[in-house]
Amino acid sequence: MENSITIEELKKILKPTINLIDIRNANSYKMGHIKYAKNISKNELMFNTEKYLKKEVPYYIYCSKGIQSRGLVNYLNKQGYNTKSVLGGYINYNK
Repeated sequence: MENSITIEELKKILKPTINLIDIRNANSYKMGHIKYAKNISKNELMFNTEKYLKKEVPYYIYCSKGIQSRGLVNYLNKQGYNTKSVLGGYINYNK
């Protein structure tokens, strides 16, 4: 998929400077998240995009299973942002 990245691809580029966003709720994030991810809820990111994202910077977005992040990425990319959804979401990260 064009606007997505696999867990394997993500692990190869994972470093402190990556722009990785976890859109799950705060409790899910606290229970476990991908290293270096920032927690910004889906609604917060959708309705206050310019507060968090710059159009020229690439971002990787994930949720639990990859469904909500895929929808959000499609929306953000139509607005001119450079985002990719992590396929399979957080549940695939620790497999």
